[in-house]
Amino acid sequence: MTRRLSELLRVPPGAVDLRAIDPRGTPGLPKAAGKDPKTWARAQLPILGAELFAWQEKLFAQAKSGASRQRLLLLLQAMDCGGKDGTIKKVVGEFNPQGVHIVAFGKPTEEELAHDFLWRIERGLPGAGMIGVFNRSHYEDVLVVRVHNLVPPRTWRARYAKINRFERKLVADGCAVVKVMLHISPAEQKQRLLDRLDDPTKYWKYDSGDIDERALWPAYQEAYADALGRCDSDDAPWYVVPADRKWYRDWAVANLLLEKLRELSPAYPPADFDPDVERGRLVTQPEVNSG
Repeated sequence: MTRRLSELLRVPPGAVDLRAIDPRGTPGLPKAAGKDPKTWARAQLPILGAELFAWQEKLFAQAKSGASRQRLLLLLQAMDCGGKDGTIKKVVGEFNPQGVHIVAFGKPTEEELAHDFLWRIERGLPGAGMIGVFNRSHYEDVLVVRVHNLVPPRTWRARYAKINRFERKLVADGCAVVKVMLHISPAEQKQRLLDRLDDPTKYWKYDSGDIDERALWPAYQEAYADALGRCDSDDAPWYVVPADRKWYRDWAVANLLLEKLRELSPAYPPADFDPDVERGRLVTQPEVNSG
């Protein structure tokens, strides 16, 4: 039996070793991809997008009718240049933008620092019927905070349990959660940084601090491994998507979202009126003067 992509990409139980996951791998890519999988995967994206769009409309419609509080949250984490923006553009771009709520979490403001680390996250959650996207997330508070020693170890260690309770509560309230780490190699990150330096139209995306962060790669990988292992659950599993190949990354994330939406199986709500009666009213209504 063919395993679902979500099963192939979910972090293994127990200790997570990111070194064992090939950033250039293509788990689950079907034989149909042939000898030119890049072209095949790119051609598949709009096909997958059409189904994503259809499910999204049902999700939105049933919430608008008050029939359901279902919504979906895509959470993206990655090292710098990992492809979060590209994934949002290519995959999330297939949805109707009116039904998408995207939040990018950067360095906390003074107001945010005055509250619990989950405060700003709760404010950014999608409403009923919406597709929410987090570009970085509450996991920064067990990643960056840990690597840079911004809080005592006892503080960030306690956050794993808080995160698990928070996500469990989210799912129980009707918010499906798809957590994706876009896994790139140091070599790929270096090349993407060089590409930005070679292209004046990309200078705005370049941050000299990214080079300093590269020196902390081992510490970040250790922090990611702990976060993935400690905060993976059946309610809100973690998926590691090999992301050196952008075309595979997009195909994989689109399929993960599609699997989850099929699982949610939202449906158009029934009419709260009699269509025949309304049709009769419309047909017998006197013609409206357009002038």
